[in-house]
Parts: sequence; structure tokens; C-alpha cells
Amino acid sequence: MACEAIVKKAIKGDDEAFYSIIHDNKEQLYRIAFSYLKNKEDSLEAIQEMTFRAYKNISKLKKPKYFKTWIIRILINYCVDEQKRQRKTLTLNRSSEGITDSDRVEKLTVESAVDKLKPKYKDVIVLKYFEDLTISEIADIMKCPEGTIKTRLSRGLASLRKYLGEDGEF
Repeated sequence: MACEAIVKKAIKGDDEAFYSIIHDNKEQLYRIAFSYLKNKEDSLEAIQEMTFRAYKNISKLKKPKYFKTWIIRILINYCVDEQKRQRKTLTLNRSSEGITDSDRVEKLTVESAVDKLKPKYKDVIVLKYFEDLTISEIADIMKCPEGTIKTRLSRGLASLRKYLGEDGEF
């Protein structure tokens, strides 16, 4: 979690502070981008674009404690827009070290099912189960009440069960 003092420095124009915060969150940002774009190059480009947008607009951030949720929201918005532009199919060119064919099929099945969800459900599922964020953190990112997030999570999981079959595991 970004230290508020460092965020305040970044807001005042300290480039090193901004870089430090982005660097501290880079792995999580990459995982989020990859969960949407399914491609290393596109995910890295998404992070680069998110970084540019955040750097350009950081002076508009009102509450430093919400920096992390703010950059995640920027990233998700960019990824959704990029998906709309590209409409790419899932690529199968992934590292296969230590992964059996059945594991790969199961993972692709779950990812395909998540991709079929409505965006409001997909966002919550990805943040909860792929990024292990709390309901409260997701509510901050999505700018929705916690009750709405719980409802979307429940409905998203119900849709996943439908796509995967009643005994589908995730």
C-alpha cells in the first residue's frame, strides 16, 4: 500500500516519489492488466498508458490514501477500452513449464467463463479472486457501495457456475 507521505510528494511533482509508488505496485498492476488483455505486450502497454495518465493527472487526486485504487481504476478502464477496440481471441502461447494439459484446459475454461461475464461482474471476480482484494477495497476501486459489490460477486459467481456447469470449480 502506498505511503500517503510519498503520494503527497508525487502530487507536488516529485518524480522519484511517483516512480517509487508505481514500482511498488507493478506486479499487481501487471496481473490485473493481463487478466483482461491476455497478452504480455498489451498488458505492458496498458501499464505504460496507465502510468502516463496517472502522472499527467496526479495533481487532481484529492485523497492520497486512494492512490492505489485510483491507478487500478485507470488501468481497468484502459483495459476495457482496449478490449473493445481489439476484440482479440485468447492466445494459447503461454509458458507450459510444470503445467499439465488438464491444468491448462481447466485454466482456459475458467478464464473463458470469466471473459463471458458482463464487465461489472468480471471486474469484481477478477479483483476478488485473481487479485485477492477485499470487498471494501473493491468497493473503493469501483466507487460502489459494499452491498453492490457483494451482489455483483454473487451474481458473477452464479453466472460462472452456469458457464462451468453446476459442479464447476474455481
